[in-house]
Amino acid sequence: MKDPNAPASMFPDDAKEFLQKNAEGTYVLLDVRQPFEYEEAHLPGARLIPLPRLADSLAEIDSRKPVLVYCAVGGRSRIAAQLLTHQGFTNVFHLEGGIQAWEDPTARGPVEFHLQFVRGDESPEEIIQLAYRMEEGLKKFHQSVRERTDEPQFERLLDSLIKAEESHERTLLSLFPHEDDKQKMLETLSQKADKDLMEGGMDIADFMKRNERFLQSLSGYLELAMMIETQALDLYLRMAHESAHENTKHVLLQIGNEEKGHLTLLARYMEQQGTSGM
Repeated sequence: MKDPNAPASMFPDDAKEFLQKNAEGTYVLLDVRQPFEYEEAHLPGARLIPLPRLADSLAEIDSRKPVLVYCAVGGRSRIAAQLLTHQGFTNVFHLEGGIQAWEDPTARGPVEFHLQFVRGDESPEEIIQLAYRMEEGLKKFHQSVRERTDEPQFERLLDSLIKAEESHERTLLSLFPHEDDKQKMLETLSQKADKDLMEGGMDIADFMKRNERFLQSLSGYLELAMMIETQALDLYLRMAHESAHENTKHVLLQIGNEEKGHLTLLARYMEQQGTSGM
């Protein structure tokens, strides 16, 4: 007989739709694997609480929000979801097939990766400055590749990506209530010697060198761009989780929602490529 308190499950397509439709900060995405597994690949913004530590870490999870749990293939996540349900969590789902069934891009890197860029006590203004710097870096990356190609469809893709980054920059600037604050931030950025930092916390020159093979074709660049935006989303969401200030957390979650829009744009291009032979 089926347990009436058994948690519900989501297949990857359902989970993807759930993540796209719900704003960041309104749900909990929980990874119950081990740290080495998380470092190799994880869903953007996922909280890592290995299954053996879950029972002692319930206070770290907001029981008022829906919780989507995943592991490698679905076994540990089912156990974790049952544990949460039996502890009073009322809106729990686990991912059928785990991350191995997930076909969309994943992020990588250790849990502490974001600590290279933030302390945790930044003001909203400091976070906006960091995010703007990363957006400007990615725009420069797209522009540098744009200068290297004369293939019309590739050019159109790069032009769209550059415009998307410019739109994101305008969104970030709009978070400053006063014009003087905007100008002060832009002046500060122009004086930085280490401006070549792009989304996801990567150095532009080093990244281009390591990924040269992806810069030769439209399909390769789409794959690379999806990876960059996925890493960026993951970084912003992890920074939000660790932020000590609610206003800063709100800004980071807002930026995370913008990153989701960038990923949707890239997914549309990939679909067009697949259906039209672009």
